[in-house]
Amino acid sequence: MLKSFHIEGAVEAGCDEAGRGCIAGPVFAAAVILSPQFSNPVLDDSKKLSAKKRQHLRTLIEQEALSWAVGVVHEKEIDQINILNASFLAMHRALDGLSLVPSHLLIDGNRFNPYGLISHSCIVKGDGIYASIAAASILAKTHRDEYMESLHMEHPLYGWNKNKGYPTREHRKAVLKLGPTPYHRRSFRLLDDQTRLNFS
Repeated sequence: MLKSFHIEGAVEAGCDEAGRGCIAGPVFAAAVILSPQFSNPVLDDSKKLSAKKRQHLRTLIEQEALSWAVGVVHEKEIDQINILNASFLAMHRALDGLSLVPSHLLIDGNRFNPYGLISHSCIVKGDGIYASIAAASILAKTHRDEYMESLHMEHPLYGWNKNKGYPTREHRKAVLKLGPTPYHRRSFRLLDDQTRLNFS
């Protein structure tokens, strides 16, 4: 069972991002404040769950969380400020959207840009430790996947309905053959040496 508190009695918002390693599409982040009584035995790091379980938990979290919000940073911004700063900015935008003001933030990972005067703790692999971070990881992942599936309708040959913008072999082959779309991150390496060697 995941932990509820890092600091007992604090109003804690868990934060996590999705899409940091993609070569196409925005980075999404979510912030979630859960009730101390919230508990679900299935809740876990979104990467460990099936799409069906993530979707079920998304509905549950959005219904039962005390407050939740999602923040987005698009490709052009990512190219301007780099993906690390874009991930922090997406978290800040998610926190801006909360209807409650937390007293402490739980951040998945080892770095964060402070958000105002609110204290924070960075927890490596925190989405497998704290319920609020796991909930944030699920919302960030499901909202981003939904967005990438909508972009797939516009650019169906890149397979974003399956790869969600991650640099799979098939995705990179499509970039090599068709060129990048406006949704590709130009500051990222869109092709690797192996792809060039085999498919040039």
